[in-house]
Amino acid sequence: MKSLQVGVVTKYGLKQAPRAWNKRIDAFLKQIGFLKCTSEHGVYVKCKNKAESLIVCLYVDDLLITCSNSDQIATFKQQMKSGFEMTDLGESAYFLGIEFKRTKLGIVMHQSKYITDVLKRFHMADCNISHTPAEANSVNSQIEEEKPVDKTLFRQMIGTLRYICNTRPDIAYGVGVASRFMENPLQSHLVAVKRVLRYLRGTLGLGLGIMFPSKQNINCKLDLLGFSDAYWCGDKSDRKSTTGYLFKLGEAPISWCYKKQDVVALSSCESEYMLLLCVNDKQLG
Repeated sequence: MKSLQVGVVTKYGLKQAPRAWNKRIDAFLKQIGFLKCTSEHGVYVKCKNKAESLIVCLYVDDLLITCSNSDQIATFKQQMKSGFEMTDLGESAYFLGIEFKRTKLGIVMHQSKYITDVLKRFHMADCNISHTPAEANSVNSQIEEEKPVDKTLFRQMIGTLRYICNTRPDIAYGVGVASRFMENPLQSHLVAVKRVLRYLRGTLGLGLGIMFPSKQNINCKLDLLGFSDAYWCGDKSDRKSTTGYLFKLGEAPISWCYKKQDVVALSSCESEYMLLLCVNDKQLG
């Protein structure tokens, strides 16, 4: 599987320019045989056969191209050059804060540089490290006696951490719990967020991320394996349960989630059932 990055030269002007550009590139991709993904409108797929699919990820005027056949990629780039002024940036190494490192075992997707910038932004570059991203049952309620903190700062920290969750499933629990209190964050909630940042600093040198093994590494076995669990009545304020799951294709994690359930489950069995409904809706959607 080969992934390349290209950039299309565009001119920015009036407010409607982004919409006009998206309309044009969307029509062009559909004209040459691509289908837009129904759940992610920035992804386009062109299937030549069951074994080969050309996938294009579109972000404004940057495109990521992925296919197991190099000839299809070359043909697509020629089609793009015939309709747009395009710059070929070669194999992808850095895209939207996410880095791609190619090894003999496969491709590692990580955000080391982005995490370093986040630590500097919130003055946590020299903080003490933490060995765990969160303390069990430490922040799951509102305490009126606590001192409120800056909402803007708290939301900025949560926003950056949620983006880091794209390559770090290990912080999903801590970030998910702290995200519940963005409306009225208190001192203990800020401490919990800083604990996640201290954990990221302590694990920054470990090169943690998502590994996508090569065919030789996984012996072409792409079995789908899923793990799921529910924490019954985990939230002390509203007694709602928590859903958590992780899916792996071969040895690579491809989907994970941590979220509070929408309604109160009256038993642990019911919370598990609601978890399965959530997983089913997520995968089918």
